[in-house]
Amino acid sequence: MSDDCASAEPRTAALEIRGLVKRFGNQTVLRGIDLDVGYGEVVVVIGPSGSGKSTLLNCINFLEPFQGGRVRIGGQWVGYKIDDATGERIRQPEVELNALRARIGMVFQHFNLFPHMTVLGNLIEAPVQVRRQHREHAIARARQLLARVGLTAKENAYPSELSGGQQQRVAIARALAMDPEAMLFDEVTSALDPELVGEVLAAMRDLAKDGMTMLVVTHEMSFARDVADRVIFMDEGVIVEEGKPDPFFTRPQTERAREFLRRLLEK
Repeated sequence: MSDDCASAEPRTAALEIRGLVKRFGNQTVLRGIDLDVGYGEVVVVIGPSGSGKSTLLNCINFLEPFQGGRVRIGGQWVGYKIDDATGERIRQPEVELNALRARIGMVFQHFNLFPHMTVLGNLIEAPVQVRRQHREHAIARARQLLARVGLTAKENAYPSELSGGQQQRVAIARALAMDPEAMLFDEVTSALDPELVGEVLAAMRDLAKDGMTMLVVTHEMSFARDVADRVIFMDEGVIVEEGKPDPFFTRPQTERAREFLRRLLEK
């Protein structure tokens, strides 16, 4: 079936990845990834360092251009469109990319908050400047989100006055302020002290309970067990195995997944 015919079909997935290939120079980091994430689904991606997990998220949001394959958000192309006549890929204008990126919230390992802005300022900047929301509306929405992540009292604080866990919860609230259709999380607890990890995971669990579509790269296996609808195991740029959390963690089907889990248990 051609891409043109496929694009006319009803879409049941929030994110669709087909044949995704990403190279850095001579190194191929993603080797033909196929993955769907359904609306309201929580998919957790695990695997060893260097397996391509973070690169996958960056390609979905087109923070990294890719050399092959296609990505759709809610049925719309990301990064490239397909010419109806020739079937060739055409790079989307940046204005279209920005509009698509606004539909996908992304939270990184490092918080990337604006240090010169208060917490409230960080939350309203994109809705006001990108979405052209009225400032009063953006402030009201930001306060709702700060209450949601337990940081109502911190709206006038600057990032330097917050703990790492608080900064990461602000980053989650900032992403939600754009009212995204889905959220991408890239190792959001790995830079935190162990005692701060729980508060960030709690905020993510609440999002999952509320039905947010989530694609989460993490080393937090307890989160994957308890919250994920599906676990994806990646290694060397491919999806080695995927499945429901319980069978994956108790009865992995591939030797590579069994080896990975054994090493985790030995730590």
